[in-house]
Amino acid sequence: MEAININNFNRQKLEEPEIIRRILSGEKELYEILVRRNNQKLYRIIRSYLNDEAEIEDIMQNSYIKGFTKLYQFKLEASFSTWLIRIAINEALARLKEKGKLFHINQHAEHVKQDSLLEIPDHKQLNPQEKMIQKEARQVLENAIDHLDAKYKIVYMMKEVEGMSSNEIAVALDLSLSNVKVRLHRSKEMLKDKLFELSHDNNIYEFGFSRCDRITENVMKNI
Repeated sequence: MEAININNFNRQKLEEPEIIRRILSGEKELYEILVRRNNQKLYRIIRSYLNDEAEIEDIMQNSYIKGFTKLYQFKLEASFSTWLIRIAINEALARLKEKGKLFHINQHAEHVKQDSLLEIPDHKQLNPQEKMIQKEARQVLENAIDHLDAKYKIVYMMKEVEGMSSNEIAVALDLSLSNVKVRLHRSKEMLKDKLFELSHDNNIYEFGFSRCDRITENVMKNI
């Protein structure tokens, strides 16, 4: 695969509509920018439905490839990430259906394994004790979120972890704005006050740099 001939600074300057226009004009290598920008968000969204790491990565790749092949259908009325999320959710539900585990959105999500703490890169120097405390706190929070009913969990993840607006969530999940607000309020009530305070750390469910590179490389090889 030919390397993209733009530096990191220029990548950050490229606006989404321009990237999509240039991809559709034949510069498919620019799709890597969209993949990298959305890896973290897509991972967290899919993890609201599935807990198996290999399956999550597989669905991520399938979603990106499907997004690329159908990019000509994308309308710039919403953000690319919102459009991509809808593809990913459909892929996740299809996977559950294939396994005979398709659940109604009201049912409880499966519990994560006790040793499934996600890869979290350190952004500052911490001593061993601080790292242990940080790791344990995040694991407690992740487990608490995973105990939410699926319909509340996905809304909570989108709003409080990913920082999406209520309007974006409503579009992505095909819900009314009032329904989004009700589910968000209910999700917060389900979490204890202390855990909710910890949830403002946006490193929970961190996808990790090495995994980001691997997913991106696999997607770009298959488009």
